[in-house]
Amino acid sequence: MTEKSIALLMYSGGQDSAICLAWALERYDAVETVGFDYDQRHSVELQCRDAARRGVAGLKPSWSEKLGPDHLLDLSVLGTISETALTRDNNIETNVDGLPSTFVPGRNLIFLNFAAALGYGRGITTLIGGMCEADFSGYPDCRHETLDRTMESISLGMDKAFILETPLMHVSKAGAWKMAEDLGGAELIDIILEETHTCYLGDRSLRHDWGYGCGTCPACDLRAKGWTNYKSGQFDI
Repeated sequence: MTEKSIALLMYSGGQDSAICLAWALERYDAVETVGFDYDQRHSVELQCRDAARRGVAGLKPSWSEKLGPDHLLDLSVLGTISETALTRDNNIETNVDGLPSTFVPGRNLIFLNFAAALGYGRGITTLIGGMCEADFSGYPDCRHETLDRTMESISLGMDKAFILETPLMHVSKAGAWKMAEDLGGAELIDIILEETHTCYLGDRSLRHDWGYGCGTCPACDLRAKGWTNYKSGQFDI
């Protein structure tokens, strides 16, 4: 008998994690999801999680059968100690050290540790994340090297061989839209447009061709440019 493959997806309610959910449901026998409430300025993404999650799983009967429970962890202390544009009403700009003010120090490192701790207790050693090195916002904790070293430490510290799957690591935003189309067709594209949230300011009052958002923050800019390139067939930029 083949052992059942189970994965735990770090799922925010945004575009990338929705694509990763479809990717995971296509490949694993069972998929659980975990989200993190770190008192983020765009907390509306947490409100979008459930509808997008149900929508993606509902695209195929096999996906619906594979989708397991969702977990939401309270990491609000991270927001308390982080003076950033994602945890405060601060301007989004480049800091003196060259990093964007939306960088939350340690965020992905903390997420990975908590996801692994949750997985440990549930017998899940495969984690999935939407981190992207090819088209990211300058965050050092999205780099492949950073993630590899973190997973090495987690595996050593928990005495279990944890792995991290990052299906979008070397995929452009346009390529991510194409991946969504390949995985779930126009129906998945529609779910991403209508149900997911990416805007750093948490604005869902404006509907653009590429979805909801303020239209000016870096997250909206990336999503919009990716959509434009995707529609023009330029998937590598």
